[in-house]
Amino acid sequence: MSRTINHLRDHLFATLEGLRDKHDPLDIDRAKAVAEVAQTIINSAKVEVEHMRVAGGAGTGFVSAQPGLPAPDQEQEKRSGIAVTKDAARGTKTTVEQRGGITITRHEAR
Repeated sequence: MSRTINHLRDHLFATLEGLRDKHDPLDIDRAKAVAEVAQTIINSAKVEVEHMRVAGGAGTGFVSAQPGLPAPDQEQEKRSGIAVTKDAARGTKTTVEQRGGITITRHEAR
């Protein structure tokens, strides 16, 4: 059985349909339990996506890795220890190590 974000969506839509069924409605307590478990899974997926973004990991496959994930902003990079900012003669120099051994250097003049 696949366990992906699409699988979770299918279950959530099935729960919604069960709630709307006038002839055999889904029990409210059961629907709330499904929603709570789904929220826990979604929160873990958010952590996975952030890890993929910051550390360049491939993830577990629950959320498919998109090659165009936006890079974290400079503040996130500083907190994660990836960016190094140094004073230069006429401003600052920031070096950021990216996935695949690529280094980006940004110079900002004063």
